[in-house]
Amino acid sequence: MIRLLKVITLPERLVTGTFLLAISVGTLLLKMPFSTNKGHISLIDALFTATSATCVTGLTVLDTGKDFTLIGQTVILCLIQIGGLGTLTFSILLFHILKGNMPWSAKLAFESAFTVNPLKDFYNYAKRIVTIAVVIELLGMLALWLYWKNFWGVTFSFFLALFHSISAFCNAGFSPFSDSLAKFRGDIFINITVCLLIISGGIGFLVIDDMLKFIKKRQKLTLHSKVVLVTTFWLIVGGAVLLWLSEGGHALKGLALKEQVMVALFHSISARTAGFSTFDLASFRDASLYILVFLMFVGASPGSCGGGIKTTNLAILWFLIYNRLKGRVETVAWRRTIPSETVVRSLSITIGSSLFLAFVLGLILFSVPPALEKEGWSFIRVLFELTSAFGTVGLSVGLTQKLSDLQKLLFIIVMFVGRVGLITATFSLARKRAEPLFRYAEENIMV
Repeated sequence: MIRLLKVITLPERLVTGTFLLAISVGTLLLKMPFSTNKGHISLIDALFTATSATCVTGLTVLDTGKDFTLIGQTVILCLIQIGGLGTLTFSILLFHILKGNMPWSAKLAFESAFTVNPLKDFYNYAKRIVTIAVVIELLGMLALWLYWKNFWGVTFSFFLALFHSISAFCNAGFSPFSDSLAKFRGDIFINITVCLLIISGGIGFLVIDDMLKFIKKRQKLTLHSKVVLVTTFWLIVGGAVLLWLSEGGHALKGLALKEQVMVALFHSISARTAGFSTFDLASFRDASLYILVFLMFVGASPGSCGGGIKTTNLAILWFLIYNRLKGRVETVAWRRTIPSETVVRSLSITIGSSLFLAFVLGLILFSVPPALEKEGWSFIRVLFELTSAFGTVGLSVGLTQKLSDLQKLLFIIVMFVGRVGLITATFSLARKRAEPLFRYAEENIMV
């Protein structure tokens, strides 16, 4: 019994278990008659929507605004908020309110998810995370509400503003609008507001906290924050330039230059796990979809609301290659040596994620009947949709609504692994184990 309890309370088991609990409750609530306008939806559709919301993915098999009632949309919004900030964040706050003693394994999981340094006061740090999130979401909601209240009235625009602010900050991509944010493609204010919310939720709470300390106390940024900010900047700029070069004379040809630039910039930001769209991506060239696949695979930063392999892992891979080409054994970044354990863990996550995605991609491709291969089920489009699920992005070229029940189940697994699996893998690799009493003899392999 004691051994079983130890297994259950392992950090990775707690993370997985709390997410599964949230998804299960969300599925039951969305299955209720009061959640949908039709009175009922299939169990697989309820499970898909609950998983997509809790894992802040944004892929939908139903129309959020048309198929779900106000109660159903509120359930989705709550799942987004819980999934975005992390179930353990709310668990620590709840344990504190109930005067309970949070298991040490849960504290270890929380610490690994949100910071690189040991924590002394878990409750205050969790409270700080929630405070930062709420303040940013309220500011975003206020900006959107003041802008939209002249179009949809005070009450309805308030709900729209709240929904989009939380969905954007949590990098979820859910929207009550059937066309996402396409109607605001040329609106500079909406584009800037949503993009700032997405970036704020995607850089991670540790970076936000670090930036606040830099502004208030002139405290130097940590190496982690520098890596995240620089990598995020180049991914946004590089992605926007490449998308504009690819589609400026193609899908975006009929738009004014200002709108072309905004569409390219918006999708370069949104592709990094947010999932909002201002243009029909089904009309994009394969080259553009390839660019978006890369951005979606990288995703957001550690300790954030987003998924993907994380910006820091991409940066570590770059620093590793750069230093090896210079003949340096250590992985150095800005006159700081990155620990070899961190480099190995980063490579393990990147390679493991690639292999997992390739495996599921093969299953999806095998499940597509030959007759449908010419109806939009090309390799790049299936890869795009699957990477969107794995990176918890939510961008779609229209294949998600065509999935069979078996394919929906595979996508549910991918969304769950994309949000939880990488975290649990990190915990598993990071756990300190006893040093072996002996080592095996070395033998070289040609590489």
